[in-house]
Amino acid sequence: MAKGQRPPSPIQRSDTPSPGFGFFSVPFERWVRDDLSDFASGFTLLDTMETYFDSRIDLLQRNLAKHSDRLKVKADKAFQEMFKKDFVNKLKSPSGEILADNLEREMQKFKIKVSQRMTSLTASWESAKIVRTREKLTFMFGVMSLLFTALIFGMYPQWMHISYTLQAGYLLPVRAYYYKKRSWHYFLFDLCYYCTILNFVFIWLLPGNAALFVACYCLSHGSLASAVITWRNSLVFHDSDKVTSLFIHIYAPVTFTVIRHYYPDAKTRFPALAEVPHLEPFRALLLSAIIYAIWQLLYWKFVLINRRKKIESGQRTTSFSWLLNDKRGVIGRTLAAFRPELREVAFMLGQLIYSVLTELPAVFLLYDSSFWSGLFLLFIFAVSVWNGGGFYIEVFGRKYIRA
Repeated sequence: MAKGQRPPSPIQRSDTPSPGFGFFSVPFERWVRDDLSDFASGFTLLDTMETYFDSRIDLLQRNLAKHSDRLKVKADKAFQEMFKKDFVNKLKSPSGEILADNLEREMQKFKIKVSQRMTSLTASWESAKIVRTREKLTFMFGVMSLLFTALIFGMYPQWMHISYTLQAGYLLPVRAYYYKKRSWHYFLFDLCYYCTILNFVFIWLLPGNAALFVACYCLSHGSLASAVITWRNSLVFHDSDKVTSLFIHIYAPVTFTVIRHYYPDAKTRFPALAEVPHLEPFRALLLSAIIYAIWQLLYWKFVLINRRKKIESGQRTTSFSWLLNDKRGVIGRTLAAFRPELREVAFMLGQLIYSVLTELPAVFLLYDSSFWSGLFLLFIFAVSVWNGGGFYIEVFGRKYIRA
């Protein structure tokens, strides 16, 4: 989700940081050379002197700042001692001695409060530094993952399912731990995780099962891919939660597009493809509907029935309860129109209809056309980039304005 930027011209220099990269304060610049210059001209005498003196001045400023801080502390202590002596000298009576003792106790309490406050501020600062470091690492991981995926897609498509597995092996356990810690783990029973597990079952355990391949292909290009739009997934590189959500919904259709159209000798690695040269619409939609129905029954039994009390009490949140409380969304407003006892049934039937409708492009167009498959992936990815660009501009833009 970083905002795309136009490369600077060879003679242009930028002295302001790019708004799309909040972690870098100095822009990357190109060397400017004319026809008569050579490599050594980049290291002029003025540049060398500037580098030399800048470092010395910076070191001097730091030393002066430290010395100034020490002087301030000493002056503050001296002022406190003078204030205490002057005040105590004025209190000559016995009642004055009592007041002096009370003053001493109050000053001790004040020092303790200040010390506690400083400790709290230091802990907050250290926590903020950890958060910033973590977000930088997440940003780097997200960017490198995108680059790595693009290189694999173009150079070694036969490794795409391996990349899918390795990244899921890292991101999904982190997501499970993060959601469990915040009591959001009922979201892990949603359809996208169920489909992800089925995808790995096909890839690594049952690559010759044609029915499972058809169901995985349709669901990956249907419910999972369309969720990028429905759930407003955003390509926000520094946010691990947004990166994981986008990975779950977009990497599955990318992987199955590669297996179907770009994998060299795919029928040897995935024998199921030999049995499915074309998709039969009724059979494909029926198989994916059966897989969906199995998930929906399990979800209804183990989540909506067995855990109903926890959900109704607010201890746990599900996608159904979250969407129902989202009054701004179309789904939330639609569910609110039904009577409470009919909302769950309406939600499940609506999901089934939504799942079938989103699979129609895959059944009638994408499976037989690598061109339209590529355009479809570009469109889904463009939506996530647009959402991520909006996040950076709106959220970070407000921070820059306030600053």
